[in-house]
Amino acid sequence: MNFFDAVGGEPTFRKLVDEFYAGVATDPVLRPLYPEEDLGPAAERLTLFLIQYWGGPNTYSAQRGHPRLRMRHASFRVGPDERDAWLAHMRHAVDSLDLPADLHTTLWDYLERAAYFMVNTMDEPGPANGLNTA
Repeated sequence: MNFFDAVGGEPTFRKLVDEFYAGVATDPVLRPLYPEEDLGPAAERLTLFLIQYWGGPNTYSAQRGHPRLRMRHASFRVGPDERDAWLAHMRHAVDSLDLPADLHTTLWDYLERAAYFMVNTMDEPGPANGLNTA
């Protein structure tokens, strides 16, 4: 049995992402990174990516090609503040799944490493860095 099946398959990843984006929707650091009003498309992309990564169907790659996570996020400022906000919402989402300890740890360890990997600047946010702070 692979990880995808062990955690309950697609419904588990949909719950994870739904919980995560419920936090993102009102987060003052992360919400501005999503230009569209509807977070649904971004949530669907993350869901499909996680399903594929953990051994489920390869729908993500079939629709979007190779994940290339850093490249796809390169146009967004991802600094320590964004990373930490992302991790806070993802921690809540992972905890909401009530997974057995070993599966919880495996999932969380991956997500934490991924968040650190995505950081592309150590600059402080502000107008000089292309963000509107007004």
